[in-house]
Amino acid sequence: MAIDSNKAKPNKSDKPLGVALIGAGMVAGTHLQAIISAQSSVILCGVLARRTESAVKLLEELPLEYPTKPKIYDTIEQVANDDSVDIAIVVTPPNVREKLITPLAKDGKHILLEKPIARTVAEATSIVELCEKAKVHLGIVFQHRLREASKAAKRIIESGTLGKLGAAEINVPWWRGQDYYDALGRGTYERDGGGVLISQAIHTLDLMLSLTGPVSHVQAMASTSMFHEMEAEDFVSAGFKFENGAVGSFSASTCSFPGTAESIYLHFEKASLHLEAGVLNIHWRNGALEQHGATAGTGGGADPMAFTHEWHQQVLEDFSQTVRQNSTPLISGREALMAHQLIHAIEQSERLGRKIEV
Repeated sequence: MAIDSNKAKPNKSDKPLGVALIGAGMVAGTHLQAIISAQSSVILCGVLARRTESAVKLLEELPLEYPTKPKIYDTIEQVANDDSVDIAIVVTPPNVREKLITPLAKDGKHILLEKPIARTVAEATSIVELCEKAKVHLGIVFQHRLREASKAAKRIIESGTLGKLGAAEINVPWWRGQDYYDALGRGTYERDGGGVLISQAIHTLDLMLSLTGPVSHVQAMASTSMFHEMEAEDFVSAGFKFENGAVGSFSASTCSFPGTAESIYLHFEKASLHLEAGVLNIHWRNGALEQHGATAGTGGGADPMAFTHEWHQQVLEDFSQTVRQNSTPLISGREALMAHQLIHAIEQSERLGRKIEV
């Protein structure tokens, strides 16, 4: 859905759109590399971080020949009032998202938001509605959809050649050491909104939903294993019933040492699809095997940043095109709510000990 607004005026010129990076934490370096690589589409105007030294250190990664000298902002109001900024990329922890996005949206900045949207489905919905009311575009960084294998799976499923979906198996067997959760606030409801579901598995759940369609019912169990001292869950197991009649199983953990790539198996009438580590294998019922993509890191092991920035770059380039053309981003805030709603249902099922309608 295109946005009609006097406040948010898409830049129609061929000049790169101005970008501000909000946050300088773990994933900020990946976004910076995406910005550098997307130089024909966007240009970095500046960085806002909780600590100035973090912003300074991040900007040291810019190549010497970078065409601008980005600012270091002191406040979110400085970003909102900077007329050179068209897009704000927000990569902060979830607990501060709404107070940052509110002044940005009010001043017409389009928002590209690192997952998750917020800590809870209620907060996430509030942010989506905030941007809709301000008539600014809101895109969500679910970069797993941009893998070649994911795009091939989407294309083949939508062609109808596979027949009807009957069953799905989703597995996220990741590992995080205790040092990961020793970081202030990580794995807490106050800062992150939860554990493995909202921080790690949300990527795979979003990709699954983009391929299968909505889940109608969930029955789940979630817990914290003996391997971590943390407030929220590091292990989840659930059964799904999809709106199209298919059934599914889901498991996710950050206690699966040493950690391996997440996988999605989708079983159709004429073939089964297997997505794992950037590769799609299609096993046809007639014995043929079809393969797409190439093996890539996913961040499933001890190094959570062991993946390429190229998928983030594609998300950013798509979003800049959205702003230019006043169109719909590849993954809008409204669409991304589906993953939040599913996570909420999983949590409710664990809490109440029964099947929950999504």
